[in-house]
Formats: sequence, structure tokens, C-alpha cells
Amino acid sequence: MSEEARLIKKYPNRRLYDTATSSYITLADVKKLVLEQIPFRVVDAKTNDDLTRSILLQIILEEESAGAPMFSSDMLSQIIRFYGNAMQGMMGTYLEKNIQTFMEIQRRLQEQSLGKLGENPMLNTEAWSQFVKLQGPAIQGLMTSYLEQSAQTFLEMQQQLQKQARNIFGAFPFPNFSNPYTSFSAEPKPETAPDQGPETERKS
Repeated sequence: MSEEARLIKKYPNRRLYDTATSSYITLADVKKLVLEQIPFRVVDAKTNDDLTRSILLQIILEEESAGAPMFSSDMLSQIIRFYGNAMQGMMGTYLEKNIQTFMEIQRRLQEQSLGKLGENPMLNTEAWSQFVKLQGPAIQGLMTSYLEQSAQTFLEMQQQLQKQARNIFGAFPFPNFSNPYTSFSAEPKPETAPDQGPETERKS
């Protein structure tokens, strides 16, 4: 049975109240819940609207502004351009699957490092850095596998999009629209009589 999500209420004064501990908490405390993989849900204390995504985005904003950003300005600009785009839903799915694949790589690295760094290798930053340097070829292999899976995911999404395009544009052809997916067989044209030149006229 899955653990019940901890309820956190956000009040008009922007303070967060953890109902599990009956105390006010900060964004740093919420971040700790995320790191410890403790499920939680943030709601507006007055309207009961779900604010979980909003709070998570605030945590990301603080982390991105702390001096070690994960996203470049170009990447953020590209993501923004997908909002309202026909590919928005597919892009979200693509990013989510990539994150899942990358987490699987991290899990494998942790399993490989247990024997050398103890039970919690990720908590020992210096030891983890040394391990990463020593395991260069193995990490490179995992990253190659990740990139291949990422490319495969994109290809599958592209095939899905092409299938949808065939269904849409194939069923609703437009005037002067050349359908790139369906080949139309033109009706055979009547054969024209051979050119009757001067030689034919002489025979008559």
C-alpha cells in the first residue's frame, strides 16, 4: 500500500503549514521532503486548490538562481516556445521519459559504487567524485546507452506524430495540397494516335 501524501497548507501570508508535524515549514523543508522521497501535496488553505506544482517550480527557481544552474538560457527559451505549440504534450512526455532513463543510469552507478563507498555514496561528495573519475569507461558506456534510448524515444514519438498526420491529412485533403503520405494513382490517360506525318498522307 502506497504511503499517504503528507498535506501541506499554504496560507495567504505565503506561509506553509505541515499538518503532519503541526508546524510551519519553509521551501527548504519541502525540498528535503522531495530528496527523501516523501510524498506530499500542497493546497491553498482557503480554496483547497492544488499548489504542488507551483511550490516545486519555486524550489527549482531557487536552485537555478543559487549559482549552479542545471538549465541554460537557450534550453529554457526552447522549453518556453513549446507552450501552446502542437508538440507541447509530446515534448512533456519526451522530457519525462528522458528523466526516467537518466534516473535508471544513476541507480546503476549507485549499485556499482556500494562496495567501494558504503551504503550512501551520494552523501559523500568527494568520494563520489573520485569514483566517477575512476569509472570513466563504465559511465561512458551508460551515457551512450542513455543517448541511444533517448534517440529511440524520439523516433517512436516521431513515428506516432507521422501516423497522426497520415490520419488527419489523409482524411481531409485540401485543395492544391500534395499529400506526402498517400500516393494517388492517376486515372490512365487515353492513348493518343501516333503522329501521322507526310509518309501516311502519301499512302492515302
